[in-house]
Amino acid sequence: MKPAAFEYERPGTVDEALAFLDRRGDSAKVLAGGQSLIPMMNLRLVQFGCLIDIGRLESLRGIESADGVLHIGAMTTHNTLLNSPTIAQACPLIAEAYHEVAHHSVRNRGTLGGSLCHNDPASEMPLIMSVLGATMVVQSSNGQRQIPVEEFLQGDFTTALEPNELLVAITLPVPPKPHGYAFLEVAQRKGDFALVACAALLEVRDHLCRNVRIGYRNIGCDTVRLPVVEAMIEGRAPTAEVIAEAADAAAEASDPPADLHATSDYRRQLVRVLTQRVLARSVDRAVAS
Repeated sequence: MKPAAFEYERPGTVDEALAFLDRRGDSAKVLAGGQSLIPMMNLRLVQFGCLIDIGRLESLRGIESADGVLHIGAMTTHNTLLNSPTIAQACPLIAEAYHEVAHHSVRNRGTLGGSLCHNDPASEMPLIMSVLGATMVVQSSNGQRQIPVEEFLQGDFTTALEPNELLVAITLPVPPKPHGYAFLEVAQRKGDFALVACAALLEVRDHLCRNVRIGYRNIGCDTVRLPVVEAMIEGRAPTAEVIAEAADAAAEASDPPADLHATSDYRRQLVRVLTQRVLARSVDRAVAS
């Protein structure tokens, strides 16, 4: 199939893009890498009166790390992040997750900002940004505002972005060293959407877990992170028994969907297993570092 008829705009500056958004209103959709949007339009799952292609906005690309803060332009591609020495050193959790994101050709075109704005329930980057405590920098003709990732992500395929706003950057605190991290997912094939994904970030100080953050994708919850699981680990010694308790709590708190790829019970068991493995690996890395 082919998409329904639409008009096409290709601004050369951010201000020009914002002017198009003001003019077009709800009928417009921003086109970043197009790796999710274009297939949906071709299948006529979605229709828009106008596409605003921001592919020429080089000011929205790039990675900087300064004063303990990582700044990523919204149009930075997945492969750029995967291969970035800055990312590998400052925030290896991002690099680890990107080895499982899509396939090479998709990563060449797809962008971090596009993935976050699309907010597919099975995509990895909303999970990683939630665990890392990222902030979304959005801009309109009225100025900029910053939205914590927990407020930005508002459910499957939904965000807090207003029709006249553009996501321009993502900022996040560089995790303190030493820390432990891990990302794991189960998919039918490498690069496919995750049946279930899990990521964690934590510290181990005086043999106790601190600043625990753990999150999931595709488990049927309104939020990405599960505070009940974090609370079970926070301030406790990371023994096998404690980790097993947390894994059981995660499985109980989840309400995963059933579809042609996996049953709800199978996904719930994946939640349990991935929680155990991710927490154990994070603890091992925190202790080793």
